[in-house]
Amino acid sequence: MDAIFIPQLTKAPQATEEVQVKEFLAGLETLTPVKGRIRVQHCGNYLEIRSQAETIITCTCSRCLQNYNHRLTIDTKEIIWLDEAANVDDLPLEREIAFDDLVETLSPQGYFDPGTWLYEQICLELPQQQLCDANCLGIQPTAQSKSDKRVDRRWASLEGFKNQFPGA
Repeated sequence: MDAIFIPQLTKAPQATEEVQVKEFLAGLETLTPVKGRIRVQHCGNYLEIRSQAETIITCTCSRCLQNYNHRLTIDTKEIIWLDEAANVDDLPLEREIAFDDLVETLSPQGYFDPGTWLYEQICLELPQQQLCDANCLGIQPTAQSKSDKRVDRRWASLEGFKNQFPGA
């Protein structure tokens, strides 16, 4: 996806450009290409970005550690303010930001990168709790032959150390 030169956007019909997306995004591991569209509209002192897109990712269940496929869909809108003082090249690596400054800004003479923006929106939609099924029971303990005691297989190698310590 090519970056959009913001001053050129004002000359587009209705100051709007629509980008059709059907590609894999760098840094985002997906099974299918990201498909959808991004609409960027210049509204004077801000850009209004709307997007609908979808893809399929492979997740690891937090309970049973099995892989499963998950469909990610986004339907989002964001406003990015245009500010002459927004020069992202001169920012220090660390700096304090006031609460009032927690808004996205771009230079009105700069570029808007729809690929990076879409990557960020998809990352925000990644499920925080990854479960293959709402009724997933998790890892089921396996039985050991000597005492038929059920032990979670993740702890099985530590079970051997237990006999080396007195009082265990």
